[in-house]
Amino acid sequence: MGDDKKLPICKYGSKCYRKNKSHLENYSHPHIKTHNTVEEPVKKRAKIEDFFNGGKKKSAAEAKKPRDEATTSAVVEVAINPNKEEDVALEADEERDKEDAPSNLQNITADPADIREDIKSKFLVEMPEDFYQFWEFAKSLHPKKPQDAFKASLGLTLVGPYDVLAGKCRRHSSSAVCYLTHYRYCYDPPEFLTVVKGCEKTQFHFGYYRDEPNEMPVFVASNSASENCTLTARGENIFAAMSWFIDNRLKEGKTKTLTELKVKISECARRHDFSLEQKTKAMKAREKNVVARTFHGAGIVVPVDQTGVGYRPLPETTGSLKKILKKIVESKDETERNQNLDPLMEIVMLIQFANDECDYGEGLELGLDLFSFTADDCFRNIILSLLPLAYQFLNRDVFAKIIEAHLANRKRTAELSMLS
Repeated sequence: MGDDKKLPICKYGSKCYRKNKSHLENYSHPHIKTHNTVEEPVKKRAKIEDFFNGGKKKSAAEAKKPRDEATTSAVVEVAINPNKEEDVALEADEERDKEDAPSNLQNITADPADIREDIKSKFLVEMPEDFYQFWEFAKSLHPKKPQDAFKASLGLTLVGPYDVLAGKCRRHSSSAVCYLTHYRYCYDPPEFLTVVKGCEKTQFHFGYYRDEPNEMPVFVASNSASENCTLTARGENIFAAMSWFIDNRLKEGKTKTLTELKVKISECARRHDFSLEQKTKAMKAREKNVVARTFHGAGIVVPVDQTGVGYRPLPETTGSLKKILKKIVESKDETERNQNLDPLMEIVMLIQFANDECDYGEGLELGLDLFSFTADDCFRNIILSLLPLAYQFLNRDVFAKIIEAHLANRKRTAELSMLS
């Protein structure tokens, strides 16, 4: 072969696939590799199961196994057509990932760092740090089934977003399951997200309550859906709520198991600087910004400027509004119902004027009151005309999506898992 510097450069350069002697003698191929190169192992993305269950190391025999036929044919294709090198490398990476993952997990890819984004993509909101730390605490009590760590002692099970951490969502694609209604009890407003379920008879459950979908929760509340719509704040975080629950159980009679559990929860909360107070300074500060208590009791917070624009009170008191709604619900026929609807429709008309003047909080208040008053479909259409619009005006579009999904599949029962 002549001196490469004096020969014209082949347009394919180092990627040239032509091996005949004449071509090699007449064209220069800068940086071409004439020796066998050792491929560096492709770095695999960590999978969710590695993060929670600990990645299993391959045995020496498995490590020495040759590539499968798909990967081998891919390498041959690269030799024939170097331009496909990057695509094939990616395909080979995906094939190796598939080898390591169980068949029912092959459609799921996520890094440990992405588990929070995975939850957000399903439930549309981010979870606070105490949510994750409580999962670690549950794992320390019951490594194999953290969700059941409190089942025997307290009758409580971790659900909702905790199902993602438990790996229960891996067999279900996001398109096949509506996570927005996963463990959403009949009186759970869009601002509330259940994370712990208790007695099925009373439908007792804990959940995080937030005023804005793009902000962290303001407190953890409890509700017994079969009894009422009331949301009662139990602390700023899940540790405080569970501590309250244990205290209530201890009043029924001290047991060594509960006392020890209370100590462990207190120690873990203190270690991570989570307050166990039932009403923290931040919760008290929020109370000053609550513009309306609403039927569920947790209250709503909306932006109100110095001139008072943002909210105007309903023209009816809580008591009189409940009487109006009660008459509508108890109407004997359509004619009577239409007559009883008149006072409510007048309020709806006033809310339209309020929206025109940027007092969006009034429509939010009435919509939530109607939602909390009954789980029947009696006010469904009116709620749909009020709440999604109010949330959109307040830039809380996530809540609009949640209420629409919930009203399309609202259940009174305790069977609320969307994964079964």
